[in-house]
Amino acid sequence: MKEFFGIGGYNRIPEGAYSVEHLVFVGSLLLIMVVLAVVLGKANRIKSEKAKNKVLIWSAILIDAFEIFKIVSMCVRAESLEPIRYELPLFLCSIQLITLPLAAFSKGRIKEAATDFVCIFGILGAVFGTIGAAQNYNAYPVLSLDNVCSGITHSISGFASLYIMFARLTTMKKKNIFITVSILLSFCVMAYIANILIDYNYMFLMNHDGTPYSIIYNLVGGHPVLYPLSVVALFLIYIALFYFIVHLRSKKQGTTVLEVHERKEITV
Repeated sequence: MKEFFGIGGYNRIPEGAYSVEHLVFVGSLLLIMVVLAVVLGKANRIKSEKAKNKVLIWSAILIDAFEIFKIVSMCVRAESLEPIRYELPLFLCSIQLITLPLAAFSKGRIKEAATDFVCIFGILGAVFGTIGAAQNYNAYPVLSLDNVCSGITHSISGFASLYIMFARLTTMKKKNIFITVSILLSFCVMAYIANILIDYNYMFLMNHDGTPYSIIYNLVGGHPVLYPLSVVALFLIYIALFYFIVHLRSKKQGTTVLEVHERKEITV
């Protein structure tokens, strides 16, 4: 347990990014994530909105509980509050620590926009935060507090995203796009300011750190202005494509996501 929590430093040499241990561990998490999302999503599809929302409530509680546990453990290990500076919810996947509870506990347009945000970015964060987290698996052993908790929280984000899709909880209303984009841009601005103040790399806006963002970083030659702007632009393009694909698919099926929800409300 001392070795798992890294008390006194890790004695084991990290297995490394994309090692067999890394891929087996994250592959197992992603498999569990997908199976649970599909099973629970389909099982709850025809149930009331309140019944569907219970799964989101538990997801919100668990994702924040694991993250708080990790931060407290890291502070105990460091014997200071210093780790908190580097564990703020200012990474793209960390935003789910706030938007998932909003999706679970809020109401009205805020709930709809937060649910859409989780749906859009949850699965992306799950993949990037497990398979794509090269920096984590190069720095820490696979079975360590840092990687296990990170893997679980990212998988919960991906689970919530897929569950929302299969349970048909998302609305993807065009009038809520502004709120969804505002949530993203607000966190991007806060992340950039935090990066300057504490010399860190939230949202990977300063450097790619061995992540797939290296493609963009290399394309712009690591330009201090073009690189962060390109990363943010990529987020916005992803949102636009997600909305476009959802609405295109809905039109092909002869209805829209919004119309489906309106019919449910009329039926109830």
